[in-house]
Amino acid sequence: MNSKTYSVLQYDQIKEEVAHFALTDSGKNYIRNIKTITNVKQIESLLEEINEAKQILVKSSSVPIHGLNGIEIVLSQLNKGIALRPDQLNSLYEFLDCCRKLKRYMKDKEFLAPRVSSYVYAIEELPKLAEEIYRCIRNGAVDDYASKNLEKIRKQMSIQEDRLKEKMNQILKSSKYKPYLQEAIISQRDGRFVIPVKKEYKGKIKGAILDTSASGSTCYIEPQDITPYQEQLILHQVEDEFEVERILSYLTGLVEENEEQIQLAVETMVHYDVLFAKAKYSHAINGRSVSVNESHYIDLKEARHPLLGQKAVPLTVELGKDYHALVITGPNTGGKTVTIKTVGLLTLMVQSGLHIPVGESSHISIFQKILLDIGDGQSIEQNLSTFSSRITNIIDILKETNDHSLVLLDELGSGTDPGEGMGLATAILQELYRKGATILATTHYSEIKGFAETHEGFINGSMEFDLETLKPTYKLIVGKGGESQAFSIALRLGMHPKIIENAHEITYKEKKEYFVENIDLFARKELEKQLAVNRHNNRKQKGIPKEGNNVTKYVQGDNVQITSTGEFGIVYKGPDQNGNYIVQVKGEKITINHKRIKLYISAKELYPEDYDFDIVFESIENRKKSQLMEKKFVEGLIIERNE
Repeated sequence: MNSKTYSVLQYDQIKEEVAHFALTDSGKNYIRNIKTITNVKQIESLLEEINEAKQILVKSSSVPIHGLNGIEIVLSQLNKGIALRPDQLNSLYEFLDCCRKLKRYMKDKEFLAPRVSSYVYAIEELPKLAEEIYRCIRNGAVDDYASKNLEKIRKQMSIQEDRLKEKMNQILKSSKYKPYLQEAIISQRDGRFVIPVKKEYKGKIKGAILDTSASGSTCYIEPQDITPYQEQLILHQVEDEFEVERILSYLTGLVEENEEQIQLAVETMVHYDVLFAKAKYSHAINGRSVSVNESHYIDLKEARHPLLGQKAVPLTVELGKDYHALVITGPNTGGKTVTIKTVGLLTLMVQSGLHIPVGESSHISIFQKILLDIGDGQSIEQNLSTFSSRITNIIDILKETNDHSLVLLDELGSGTDPGEGMGLATAILQELYRKGATILATTHYSEIKGFAETHEGFINGSMEFDLETLKPTYKLIVGKGGESQAFSIALRLGMHPKIIENAHEITYKEKKEYFVENIDLFARKELEKQLAVNRHNNRKQKGIPKEGNNVTKYVQGDNVQITSTGEFGIVYKGPDQNGNYIVQVKGEKITINHKRIKLYISAKELYPEDYDFDIVFESIENRKKSQLMEKKFVEGLIIERNE
């Protein structure tokens, strides 16, 4: 696999969606760095893990793996001669507590998920370490009772601090010093107790000036009388710091003694986080496990592109038994590109150990390489044309392809002379097939349909087009090449069948009949919006007036719409003195006022200048009679017209 394959098939976007379900940063990062694998047994094992994890989530969706964040940073600080800080030890305690809860959580899941629940046995609870951390660290700091010596030191500190404050209060209340004070409060500067003295009286109180106010009007002085008390307190604080460091070093040593067990627990916890993220993602996309093989066999039932969600039209495709190359044809925007991308992306997902959104009994083959040419891939730096760039890419594909490759080619041979492009596309397909590749290709060349029909190992496919709505259905039909929809659409828009039959013969060198009675006239409405502007311009150019007091002028052959019913018809005669026209609708001639019809497509656009309208308005029997009467008189021969 290469970065281009990952990018075009949006593989990294899939991994990001899976990572969204992970609870920890470590789990998210692990998922983002997942690579595809080719070992069938390993892939099957990963898929089965997700099956079990989904079973666990059905029973209980809250998995206790939240305590993992920050632990890897803690472990990175070990064996460096630096003691762990209280907050780091507290995080480690929460992690050990989470491990204990996870073991208890998995205990009753052994029958439901024997493989997944067994991983928890790799985690050691380390109760002595947890107890020591809990005993020594409280509220983010070393507790007073972490050691007897620390308890003694902190009691001495408390007594000394009380004595110091008492002495300070005596100074504040003294009538000797009261006039010199800015206010009667005790402050601290750099951990030493001070009193606020007015600037002009700073010489009246013996002691050290430790700070001044921003305005300079106040001096903060440590009175000389309290200095001995202050020094004794600082001495106790130094003793406290030494004892705290000793305790932290002791706890760090315990952690380092159990580093291997903690590291294994972390790896197990990350594995669980990743596994349950995959299971949650599988549930979100209605995913499931598939059968995996190395025999090029692909059988996707009701497969959906995972990034399209429920909007995706299910795809069913089988490849790799009687044929190894599928050539898909069909209209533009009909879903050909999405189809081959779906197959490629689902293959990548399975080879990453992920479930995919498919129906039951689906199969996926494992490939060493997925090679593709999708999009124009134009290189601005080398100033290559779109066609040149794509050919350069296909040359690389031909070099890399072997019998363990899946090759995806979109609009093969496009961007150049149609004849040469078709020949080149056919030759490329033949060479890729000779190399043993599994191929999915899309093309707009009808000649390649014929090639796929007659060559062993190839099969045609097409994207279905609904002629009732004149819209693509985005469904893949395997075994049938796509047919051009241009003639069918033209027929539905009202073009005469004889013109279309002539076009068909020019295109395909064969005759084919098109019948107007098979047209669902109502379906034409689907394209009315697209043609509205053209109709308006046509009316304007031809000087056709809008409806008003005057009769709107139509000519024989104009394609008009009956405004009250939405039906379409062809003008036969008119108007009469009352503004009525005779219009042929679905083979019947009806009289209708000009105010109830509007121009849809003019006769000039639909028919040649010398077109014989008897073909449209006369029955075959009457046309035969007319031709016979032109040659000779036939007694008793009557032409009946219903007008």
